[in-house]
Amino acid sequence: MRFFALARVGLLIAGFALTITGCNFVNSSSESSTSTVKKQSATLTISAAASLTNVMEEVRSLWQQENPGSSLTFNFGSSGALQAQIEQGAPVDIFVSAATKQMDVLQEQGLLLSSTRKKFLTNQVALIEPKNVSALKDFNDLKNGSVKRLAIADPESVPAGMYAQEVLTWLRILELVKPKLVLAKDVRQVLSYVETGNVDAGIVYLTDAKTSRQVRLVAIAPEQSHSAVSYSVAVLKDSKNVTAAQEFIQFLSRPQAKAVFQKHGFGIASN
Repeated sequence: MRFFALARVGLLIAGFALTITGCNFVNSSSESSTSTVKKQSATLTISAAASLTNVMEEVRSLWQQENPGSSLTFNFGSSGALQAQIEQGAPVDIFVSAATKQMDVLQEQGLLLSSTRKKFLTNQVALIEPKNVSALKDFNDLKNGSVKRLAIADPESVPAGMYAQEVLTWLRILELVKPKLVLAKDVRQVLSYVETGNVDAGIVYLTDAKTSRQVRLVAIAPEQSHSAVSYSVAVLKDSKNVTAAQEFIQFLSRPQAKAVFQKHGFGIASN
């Protein structure tokens, strides 16, 4: 009888232990599942320079393949306009600028998350004209009478326009072409003006020229004629998705993402 009593107590203790273990297993599984769901359901809002429109669509696909259920919402525009939106409180997780100026301003205002800013891409400045037109051989031809209208992005707020102005100044033809200038809101609008023949020529990034079959690449500006075209990325201090945002920035430096950028004509910056 004593043996059976002890056996019964042993079974009760074992059952109690299994119950506790089972509860812990359920809780652990639940926590793991919740963590996975949180990671997968992260939605990032990214304000990025207009010149990144095409390439970021490909990057989005790569990111979502590795992060099923995640979502990237892009807001493309001139770096200056995007900077102003962020200053006014726009809900943005990540900012990608085509120049250091806009990023510097946001950093000085304390709007960037510390230690997340990094350079990651480079580009070149290019002269284009409408397809099947061969009126130009280089930038100096812009002063010729055959060019009535020259489109550049607004140099006051758009990095592409600033670089274009630097090139024209370096070539000492800025004053000669000023009456011909048509200012656009961003570099993609410059590209559109040239594609439709509304202007005789435009100054864009090399990567923009490569996206269109409706324009002809005339020349690439000498490297010394303008400031280095450097793209920077950073997480905003007020981001509600800091972990996911930092993971996305790290993803931009991975081999598969770099390959996409290089395919589109971007260079990879060295930090």
